[in-house]
Amino acid sequence: MPLSFRAPTLWADRDFLRLWLGQSASQFGAFASQVTLPLVAVTSLGASAAHLGALRAVQQVPILLISLFVGVLVDRWRSRAVMVYADLGRALALAAVPLGWMLGMPFLYVVAFAVGVFTVCFDVALQASFPRLVDRDQLAQGNSMLETTRSAAQICGPALGGGLASLLTAPIAVLASAAFFVVSSLSIGRIRGLTSTPSADRVRLGRQIREGLRIVIRDGSLRAVAIATCIYQFSFTALTTVYLLFLARTLELPSAVVGLVLAAFGPGVLIGSLLSGWLPRWFGYGRVVVFAALISDVVMLCTSGLHGSGPATVAALIAINVLYGVFSQTVDVAVTAIRQAITPLPIQGRVVATINFLGMGLTPLGALLGGAVAGAFGIRIALLLATAGMFLSPLALSLSPLARLGTSLAR
Repeated sequence: MPLSFRAPTLWADRDFLRLWLGQSASQFGAFASQVTLPLVAVTSLGASAAHLGALRAVQQVPILLISLFVGVLVDRWRSRAVMVYADLGRALALAAVPLGWMLGMPFLYVVAFAVGVFTVCFDVALQASFPRLVDRDQLAQGNSMLETTRSAAQICGPALGGGLASLLTAPIAVLASAAFFVVSSLSIGRIRGLTSTPSADRVRLGRQIREGLRIVIRDGSLRAVAIATCIYQFSFTALTTVYLLFLARTLELPSAVVGLVLAAFGPGVLIGSLLSGWLPRWFGYGRVVVFAALISDVVMLCTSGLHGSGPATVAALIAINVLYGVFSQTVDVAVTAIRQAITPLPIQGRVVATINFLGMGLTPLGALLGGAVAGAFGIRIALLLATAGMFLSPLALSLSPLARLGTSLAR
């Protein structure tokens, strides 16, 4: 049945709506905590910039340390239970902050690491659970709905966290994030369509991890997703490393204007989330992922050609960021739907964990390379080269079986 006739049934699917509500609450909690936890370090403990960088890094380390293991866990165990326990784990870790922040930065590092571990568990389980709840022809609409609320949380969550911190003090504001995670666990715990264990296979952990890697490497479409993701994340991390320097030092924009320019990403991502549900139905998934990725890179390439700090430059930066957010988010949602559709249900967890691991594995090198190139050749050259590197991602997609996909993902 065509997607346009099946999609509306998601609004009548109670299990999906429970997942959607839980995911929405979880995203608001996650983005709010990205502000409140560092604010505890700054306002209550007098943390330096180095401390904040370490706090952020500690929360990201679990992506590399446990993603592959979590993928096996999700395929072996009930993904609903993984999400519920991950939410409760994050709630407990953050709820401990008002009681233990006086122990200093080491305590906050432990909290950040714990939150990072449970976030990896939740994210992998969520992406593995969703295709088990809906039909393949509903993946695009469902992903669009999930990404729309994630985008809204990305825009509003930090503002909510900052506002609560100013009203209640940062340690108390952290409890708001904990409350969001509790709401998420209660909603997801009521899902009935994820009660069965996806896989009864109890072979050795290492063998199952290798199986996930082998599946991604051998399947042409999944391999293309992994390669394109790896190239994009590496290049984009290099770009973001020098982007702030470009705005503040090369263009000499005031801090308030820099904030306005960066905020323009949010509305673009939100629009892209909304468009991604129906664009593939008009033009086909293959065309959407290739051309939207290409357009987003062309748009971002214009940044390196800007000069000065006048109104025209600021307007151009805002327009670039909005358009980049629209097209990059469209690619992200479409590729996610494709990956979910072509992956057998029993191995969803391992595949998404493997792609996340491969895609994020080179990001530290991207950051180091971006900084090194900026130091050696200048910020503008580094920005240009990083953006040029992003063009290899749509090239990889165009040479893969993904480029030939039509308007439906149904088998």
